[in-house]
Amino acid sequence: MARAGSETSSPRVLRISQLDAFELDDALEQLVWSQFARCFQHFKPGLLTRVEPELKALLQLLVWRFTVYSNSATVGQTLLSIRYHNTLIAGQKYRTLSRRQKLWYALLTVGEKWLKERSHSLFLRHGAHTGLQKARQALAVISSTIKVASLLNFMLFLQSGTFPTLTERMLGVRPVFVRDQSARQINFHYMNRELLWHGFAEFLIFLLPLINVWKLKTRMSALFSVPDRSSQKAESLRRSECGICSEWPVMPHSIGCVHVFCYYCVKSHTAADVFFTCPKCGAEVTDIQPVMFQIEMAEMQQM
Repeated sequence: MARAGSETSSPRVLRISQLDAFELDDALEQLVWSQFARCFQHFKPGLLTRVEPELKALLQLLVWRFTVYSNSATVGQTLLSIRYHNTLIAGQKYRTLSRRQKLWYALLTVGEKWLKERSHSLFLRHGAHTGLQKARQALAVISSTIKVASLLNFMLFLQSGTFPTLTERMLGVRPVFVRDQSARQINFHYMNRELLWHGFAEFLIFLLPLINVWKLKTRMSALFSVPDRSSQKAESLRRSECGICSEWPVMPHSIGCVHVFCYYCVKSHTAADVFFTCPKCGAEVTDIQPVMFQIEMAEMQQM
């Protein structure tokens, strides 16, 4: 009874925390490989292609050496304050992984990824060989069996909350908290506020692309704008500045109303928004036509 009590005295790690640790590990793996490949970006293209599986395995082993082998925890688990616990030895609150478990962990994780990538390239090069065809079929059967077993194991994990991968179940290791989680550093008011603002931000991210901000701004400016009493001055102002950038129109074009626009301004905005309207009067785009009035405006400025 004492053994069972000591074994279950530490709180279980949440399922989402265990899955988040795997996501962090994958992100670190991609980051390390991208930084390593960037060192050879100025070399001959395809230089690393032939030995890419071996290089990835070497980098993964290097990370494994300073994480799981040294501290019995991956990088993702370290960030979440959890580490692996050896469940094969009962009667103790925490037991670090044995050296054999760590080596088998590297073989079943790093070795499995290397074999998958290397066998794929090998079968592509020598696909017509009879022996390789049989090996490919056998490997496909083994891979399918492992996938089915992983699916069943994951369903058990969702029910029990332990052993999310076959590797952990085979080795008898499970994650536990590094320190006591009874004293929380944040209260529930802070957590609720963070969840509320996070949900509100996601709602805005979904809603804002559905709103035509440009058209709304145009309608509001047209509603509160004060019309100019001088028709000649208003006509001169409409033709002396772009309706979008308010600068002298470069290659002036019209969209069907009395205002003019720079060619690149109106083209870029109509390409980005098919329902683009005139920012000054709210008129919809009918046809983009060039406007020739530079000589007229020059004469007006000289007068």
